[in-house]
Amino acid sequence: MRDFLRKDVTITKEVSTEYEIARILSENKESTVFFENVKGYPDFTMAGNLTPTRERVCEAIGTTPEDYISYVAKAIDNPIEPVVVEGEARVETSLDKLPILRHFEKDAGRYISSGIVVANDPEYGRNVSIHRMLLLDDSTFTIRIVERRHLDHYVQRAKERGEPLDVAVAIGFHPAVLFASAYCVPEGYDEFKLASALLRKPLELVKCGNGIEVPANAEIVIEGQIMPDELASEGPFADVTGTYDIVRKQPTLKVSRVTTRENPIYYALLPSAGEHRMLMGMPREPGIYSAVSKVANVKNACLTDGGCSWLHGVVSIKKENEEDGKNAINAAFEGHPSMKHVIVVDSDVDIFDTNEVEYAVATRFQANRDAVIIEGAKGSSLDPSAGEGSVTTKVGIDATKPLGKEGYDRAEFG
Repeated sequence: MRDFLRKDVTITKEVSTEYEIARILSENKESTVFFENVKGYPDFTMAGNLTPTRERVCEAIGTTPEDYISYVAKAIDNPIEPVVVEGEARVETSLDKLPILRHFEKDAGRYISSGIVVANDPEYGRNVSIHRMLLLDDSTFTIRIVERRHLDHYVQRAKERGEPLDVAVAIGFHPAVLFASAYCVPEGYDEFKLASALLRKPLELVKCGNGIEVPANAEIVIEGQIMPDELASEGPFADVTGTYDIVRKQPTLKVSRVTTRENPIYYALLPSAGEHRMLMGMPREPGIYSAVSKVANVKNACLTDGGCSWLHGVVSIKKENEEDGKNAINAAFEGHPSMKHVIVVDSDVDIFDTNEVEYAVATRFQANRDAVIIEGAKGSSLDPSAGEGSVTTKVGIDATKPLGKEGYDRAEFG
């Protein structure tokens, strides 16, 4: 992280972990902010908004927005094995010494939102994923684990064995590792191998006291155990949509050890801001692309900022058959089941330019002819407008030109 860190804005005055740092990050939403003086935490500086834009994410993983999907697909297919090293000496500390932020007024408390959780399973191997963690006391978190995801499977398998699940939570490392941890890979695929491929060299890991391996240069490492049968309330929490997720009973994480680097930098990830949205949405885009590629000649796909990088998508295709647009809509929903609205456009439309996309809808779409409406579909639990059980109505807009019909070409200079 220190090599990648760009101090676009440096705050020298004393700032509080209670809302103030979160507010400053929000006010500088496209700039990396470095805090030199964190009130009550003299051992730490803090950084936030490391990758708040698509361009910065692509810079971190070594590509461009235009080549992003093909680049990541190649990295997935060519993983690189990480290496275990001795690592530098660590400083022993405790949870009460960490400058964990309170972000928004109605949040349940102080949350770690930037940590990756590393766990091992006897059959499936290592899993690395991002989870929000609500601080309960000086040795306990409640951790949000989405049902039927990989970590949930690991926890349930540990429960069947009658034991807790050993984990390590790492905070503050190169953003490529965070991106890989957010990526939706098959169960059993080691996310650290993807991180190595993105970095184009083996990721260096160190072994914790409980045997879990974490990035060697992580600023903070929290070791502990997830307790499958010890549940506590988690939430409300302002999630990617900027609205509050509900309160649920979730497993607790009991902390046994906390270590830091010398002069540690706490990495703060502001929920619902650009960085959160990029890390939620961008890892889902290759899945949309892959699904659409099975039914149409797809050129690109993205989840839009206006749709919280989660609920709205745009897909560009080179239309070869009249049904390609509608087929692409249905496939896109399969590629990202949480998506609620998707627009399919021709390859002459820049999907990253909202004016271009709106132009395509304005001039190439008729609702009675080109809309696909899917009622009673399973949507996202993060959509506050969805019904019970996250049931929603999905809408696809085929904003592609009819084949062989005149009047749709844009005027050009001779």
